This record gives sequence, structure tokens and C-alpha cells, in this order.
Amino acid sequence: MKQVLVVSLLVVATFSSAQSAAPAAKTSSAAPTKDPVANSLRMLLQRSQNNIVGAVQAMPADKFSYKPTPDQMTFVHLVVHIIGSNNALCAKVADVPAPKVDEPKETDSKDQLVAATKASFAFCGEALAKMDDSKLGDDVELFGGRHFPRAMGALGLASGWADHYGAAAMYLRLNGILPPSAQQKH
Repeated sequence: MKQVLVVSLLVVATFSSAQSAAPAAKTSSAAPTKDPVANSLRMLLQRSQNNIVGAVQAMPADKFSYKPTPDQMTFVHLVVHIIGSNNALCAKVADVPAPKVDEPKETDSKDQLVAATKASFAFCGEALAKMDDSKLGDDVELFGGRHFPRAMGALGLASGWADHYGAAAMYLRLNGILPPSAQQKH
């Protein structure tokens, strides 16, 4: 229950931050926005990238094997998952080929994983720049071979960024490290 609340609060905080970074809201008499889903993902991308990459950089290399309980994944497993999720979902939602990259491994160095995380977000930026909403109803294979409308991938991408950062922030805090979104802006 607490995890659901934390993730929900992170989604609201991410949305609020993205909304405040967006141009002033249009009045109800304004014309509809073209490609509202694609544009919304592009708005969420920068903050999500800053927070997630910042969290991966903030965790000391000797803590990448940390996990809060025996049943939870290690921090490095989370990082590898984030990279794969970005590459796969950004390709699916934008209807572009996934990047040809060496799959990250939990045995890779922190420097390699930071670079791969940055590269996965750079790919998302390139892919989402090509995305429009016209294909959101198309059938795509997602999440273990199941079929959904492409829109489900877009929703999964946005909620995944919030969930992944929430988990990373928790791992940082449990190690006495202030997560990027909690640090004072200079």
C-alpha cells in the first residue's frame, strides 16, 4: 500500500513538474493540441532522464549490489532493467527500430552502466521526436509477448519512468544519499 502511494505521489509530482515546465496552459477556447500523448511523453522525458541518470550517478559503485530486502532486486538489476525498458518501449511507442546495442549486464562497471543509461535516454529522445499520435491504436507486442494498443506502451513508459525513479530514490535514501529531485536547486 505504501509503495502504491509513493508511486502515485511520484507520478503526480512528475506531472506537476512537467506541467510547470511547459508553456502556459491554453484556455479552453484554444485549438486542440496536435499529438497530445507524444508531446506529453517528450515533456516528461527531460525530468525523468535528469532524475534517473542522476540517481544512477549518485549511487556509489560499491553499492550497486545493494538490495533492501532479500526479496527485492539489487540496484544494478534495476539499472539494467531501466536501460532495457527505455530501449524497448521507446522503440515500440515511436514505431522505430530498437537500437543495436550490447545488452547491459549486472557485471558491467558503474561507468558502463551510467553510459548505457544515458544512451538509452538519448535513444528515447530521438525516437520520441519522431512519434505522433496517429499510430496509438495500432496493435503491438508488449510486456512478455502480450498484445496491446501502442498507447499502452506510451502509458507504460511514462509510469515506468516514475516507478523506476521512485525505486532508485528509495535505494539512495536507504544508503544515506539524497535523491536528485530532493536536492536543492542552485
